[in-house]
Amino acid sequence: MEDVDPLSLENQVCFALAVASRSVIALYRPVLEPMGLTHPQYLVMLALWESAPLSVKDLSGLLQLEPATLSPLLKRLEAAGLIERRRVATDERSLAVTLTDTGRALRAEAEKIPATIVERLGMDVSELQDLHKALTRVIAAATR
Repeated sequence: MEDVDPLSLENQVCFALAVASRSVIALYRPVLEPMGLTHPQYLVMLALWESAPLSVKDLSGLLQLEPATLSPLLKRLEAAGLIERRRVATDERSLAVTLTDTGRALRAEAEKIPATIVERLGMDVSELQDLHKALTRVIAAATR
């Protein structure tokens, strides 16, 4: 058995994850573009379609994004008329993020996205589900 170089680029999990991430996100770009969304904005909308209204703090936790990273995304989504940010009456320091009618309506168009991405990847759904489970374990291990 030949020696494995521990610093070989092709053996690095971080390299495989980085390239896979960029490659998959690139598949989303032409699908999201007609909807006027970037991939990070799409993730925000997914969270809101599932659980709106959400506080900025809760949204930040769900997406595992710093509030400073999330804030410009929310501003652009608000400027596009998809969301609204309002102060919470019971806590003036807290902002609640809600969907506008336009933002809610966009969900119907977005429902086609998962199947389109699966088709473009050319992988079995079961393979992608297994990959998702493995990545979820990686995320949990890395954020302990």
